[in-house]
Amino acid sequence: MAEDDDLADGAEGKKGGKKIILFVVVPLVLLIGGGAGAYFSGMFSSASSEEAEKTEIATDPAEADEPGSYLELDEMVVTLSAGPGRKQSFLKMRINLELQKASDQTRIEQVMPRIVDNFQVFLRELRIEELQGSHGLYRVKEELLARVNAAAHPVKIKDVLFKEMLVQ
Repeated sequence: MAEDDDLADGAEGKKGGKKIILFVVVPLVLLIGGGAGAYFSGMFSSASSEEAEKTEIATDPAEADEPGSYLELDEMVVTLSAGPGRKQSFLKMRINLELQKASDQTRIEQVMPRIVDNFQVFLRELRIEELQGSHGLYRVKEELLARVNAAAHPVKIKDVLFKEMLVQ
């Protein structure tokens, strides 16, 4: 009988060890891992340091949302892409570019042929349906902004502004 008691105690001892691991060690490891993850993600940073960062950003003159200088492009007239059986359509546009700094204007004027070419290539592929509604115009505006920034790199253009847009 003594051997049976020893075997029962040994089996319960193993189960008790597993219970300790399951109910103590695993939650402890999870808490430590969660705390480390929260610390490294910045959840424990002080509110004063966050406020200091916000004031630094707000007072940085390069990041201020002030209007830049404007550069007017020449009037553009392009033939729109026409599907089979459709009559030819034209798009007439007058655009202003909003520059970050007035000193960027000389660089933009140097690459103006590339900018106009990028605009022409994009606009000629448009169909009339793509210009309808505010969503279509916003998409065109965003595409033109991406193309002008690619052509004028490293100069940054803030915005492309439509002065006139006529579809005929």
